[in-house]
Amino acid sequence: MSEILEKAKQWLTPTFDKETQDQIQKLISENSSELTDSFYKDMEFGTGGMRGVMGAGTNRINKYTLGRATQGLSNYLIENVNKEQIKVVIAYDCRHNSKKFAKIVSDVLSANNIKVFLFEDLRPTPELSFAVRHLDCDAGIVLTASHNPPNTMVTKYIGQMADKLCLRMMAELLAK
Repeated sequence: MSEILEKAKQWLTPTFDKETQDQIQKLISENSSELTDSFYKDMEFGTGGMRGVMGAGTNRINKYTLGRATQGLSNYLIENVNKEQIKVVIAYDCRHNSKKFAKIVSDVLSANNIKVFLFEDLRPTPELSFAVRHLDCDAGIVLTASHNPPNTMVTKYIGQMADKLCLRMMAELLAK
């Protein structure tokens, strides 16, 4: 439990926004099982993306874990795509925070000089797959809850051939 508490306390630093710090402080004060679940591991990639409960912590979908994963994707594309201009298209659905998270992902990619096509409105995953090919993008990302409960978020990563990026590649993204 002390390792989990130490991880949680790192989220009380000024690196994290006040709302996140307040959420973490509440979890620490309540000494809840949610604290353990939020920090016992880092968010992992599953088939084609990340899926998890939204909230504060390393084992939750939030702007920090999405930012980390997106930076990993940026690093992977920069190292492995031999093109002058790397391009990524981003879609989102109507689930809570999808649009906000799509903008965060877009900002991280743009900060890495990756050209981003961010849909203005809600789009389904198949339309993202089409857009990846149609716009000659190197990857696509959709922020959705898919068929999962409302408190969850799924981030699906689509490769250039509109396939889901493989697990080995996704593990590399987070390892960096």
